[in-house]
Amino acid sequence: MTDSEHIYGHLPVIETGRLLLRKLTLADAGDMFEYGSDPMVSRFMPWEVHQTTADTEEYLRFILNGYEQKNKLTWAIELKSEGKMIGTIDYVKWLSKHGRAEIGYALSRNYWGNGLTQEAAKALIAFGFEKMGLNKVEAPIIPDNFQSQRVLEKVGMVKEGVARQHFLMKGRFVDLAMYAVLKADFIAE
Repeated sequence: MTDSEHIYGHLPVIETGRLLLRKLTLADAGDMFEYGSDPMVSRFMPWEVHQTTADTEEYLRFILNGYEQKNKLTWAIELKSEGKMIGTIDYVKWLSKHGRAEIGYALSRNYWGNGLTQEAAKALIAFGFEKMGLNKVEAPIIPDNFQSQRVLEKVGMVKEGVARQHFLMKGRFVDLAMYAVLKADFIAE
């Protein structure tokens, strides 16, 4: 079994000071719908706002199927003090042969501005460098997503450029600002 097969097959729990990064379950549907139905959260995301809990449950089944197929690296972000799932963070793409992966995240607006996304991202990036054999972690974002830009800069990422009309999102081609951090430049605290 390769390292990637092991990680895909045994998604570990990652603990930080305030958070547990863990596998999603169907029991997370209520918490996920709470932020997935918020247009402010989905504004810069490739997915449409969740209209019903059925939308959320369908997405959760997609993730759970990915766990079974060993092709999904998606963690729930759980706030330990509340025992509540407040977002997700994942390696959207992992090119193990090239030592490179792309990170993505979503967080409930009720928890914005508290450094929680930064805490989760820093932990997942450290995991990638320490356990996944990564040399580079990337994060493409919509250029005017200034909150995400600040998060990425706080975890040591630098803007490498803008890929013009790089992604079809919600019916239109959008530019993506490409951020990245190299293992040699990353400082885990």
